[in-house]
Amino acid sequence: MDTIQLMLMIAGAASLMLLVYALAGGPSPAKTSQRRLEKVRYRHSEDTQTRVESQLKKAIASRKPKFHRVAGSSSRIEALTIRLDRTGKKWTLSQYFYASGGLALFVALLTFLRTGALSLSLFIGLFVGAGIPHFVVNWNIKKRTAQFNARFPDAIELLVRGLRSGLPVTETLSVVAQEVPGPVGEEFKAIVERIKIGRTMEESLQETADRLGIPEFNFFCITLAIQRETGGNLAETLSNLADVLRKRSQMKLKIRAMSSESKASAYIVGALPFIVFSLIWWINPDYIAEFFVDDRLIVTGLGGLVWMGIGVFIMAKMVSFEI
Repeated sequence: MDTIQLMLMIAGAASLMLLVYALAGGPSPAKTSQRRLEKVRYRHSEDTQTRVESQLKKAIASRKPKFHRVAGSSSRIEALTIRLDRTGKKWTLSQYFYASGGLALFVALLTFLRTGALSLSLFIGLFVGAGIPHFVVNWNIKKRTAQFNARFPDAIELLVRGLRSGLPVTETLSVVAQEVPGPVGEEFKAIVERIKIGRTMEESLQETADRLGIPEFNFFCITLAIQRETGGNLAETLSNLADVLRKRSQMKLKIRAMSSESKASAYIVGALPFIVFSLIWWINPDYIAEFFVDDRLIVTGLGGLVWMGIGVFIMAKMVSFEI
């Protein structure tokens, strides 16, 4: 084993240690104590402004980009648990880690048997084992969030019709849980069940908002909290909220249509090197085989992958717009 292979193995081991630390690292005790004090202050405060401030902070926190944690979590393990719950699947942490480890081991072993390069096999196995499960979870979260946002304005309109007919809020929530299919009905059913066992409506709604992390639902919780504190026509307020959410959805679709060309270009530019590499390897394996044997070409290829990853990340940020 020469120096380059030893350095690559050390870098891979260091990356694995950093990944384990990022997953298992706990929060700062000082920040945890401060967060608990703020929760106690918000929970026992009778001031309307303080309650509204609490709701707004939670809504804003859910919209901030978090690379290692999720809003409402106190550790990275808890954040991963929340993300798995947001998919709507019955996945557990043990299943996620088993799938990641098994996939990484399978890909590393298959690559090593094919190429004979230990360092490259470890790198590819770690990359695939950590990346594909994360991508699958993200895809399921986005899919469920899109399904929720598509039905949520209809649920609010159903609430408005129930309130205008004279039903109380809790009864209209039960009607939404029964009539609206998909994630919206499931979440409202969970809210109704919490209310039946003695939880207040505000606590039930806020717990669901923390789990979902969807801005539209946070707006709904803020609207109900403000209306219950200040009074007013709840049906009219919710009707205006439904109209705002529909316009927000239309704006998202418009932006998606306007940025579709740039996204297609980014996909083509990012995938073209891998397609060309695979085609050349299929046509002339001996020409590409040196990339799996020669240490200089291995380092060059890894460096190229890193720079391509940076470029794809920049292009993704350029065509990503937040509403």
